[in-house]
Amino acid sequence: MWNIVIELFRNYMGTGLILTWFLICLVYLFLKEKDKGRRVLFLYAPLVLTVLFFNPLFVRVIYGIIGEEIYYRILWLLPVTIVIAYTIIKIYAQLDGKKAYVFLGLAALVIMVSGGCIYFNPAFERAENAYHMPQEVVDICDAIEVEGREVMAAFPEEMIVYVRQYSAKVCMPYGREVLVESWGIGHDLHDAMGADVLNAETISGLAKESQCHYVIIDTAKSLDGSFEDYDYVELTRVGKYVVYQDTTIYIGL
Repeated sequence: MWNIVIELFRNYMGTGLILTWFLICLVYLFLKEKDKGRRVLFLYAPLVLTVLFFNPLFVRVIYGIIGEEIYYRILWLLPVTIVIAYTIIKIYAQLDGKKAYVFLGLAALVIMVSGGCIYFNPAFERAENAYHMPQEVVDICDAIEVEGREVMAAFPEEMIVYVRQYSAKVCMPYGREVLVESWGIGHDLHDAMGADVLNAETISGLAKESQCHYVIIDTAKSLDGSFEDYDYVELTRVGKYVVYQDTTIYIGL
């Protein structure tokens, strides 16, 4: 557990240079900041949060409750950029003439070279649309939406986190809770949709139990059986996905 906490901190701080400037700024504020309120906000609060993050008792209790997937978010509370920005402006305000502008330019340059460009990071890719989600999700939701009412649909796992971001009218029998293993929340329909070989009989039966109007199937996976045998019709195709509609559930079209 302790090694994981250290790794979380390292990953959050990136190259480590920003952390270095943050610590330097804290030392400067400790020596120069006289306002009590600002000392609490920019100095004492970050120190307390940092100590708590590495405190073994705090780690054991909080980490045990929320797990690795969420524990690192405690670091979001650290006002790293705010402290650095405030310190730079504080020093800038004490300088005159060209010295102030030279310092500001150097400070900006140092910050720029202390990190990396996120557009070169393999974890990022160019957005397909204004919604910053796969275009297939947008097209499928547009195809199954019904004016004036909600619809229920079973989506493949890779689409779960996007659907409700795009449309509040499209509901799902399972959501993000099935993706976080440590939460221990499962759903039979989600498991069936995630199988290597999709069984039409199993999926259709579970979808009917969940009152799903639609089932979205990934054609890249092998399919055992036919959904048409269980009162489904093919509504549309979007990329590699087929949208099946249950003809036995009233949808109000």
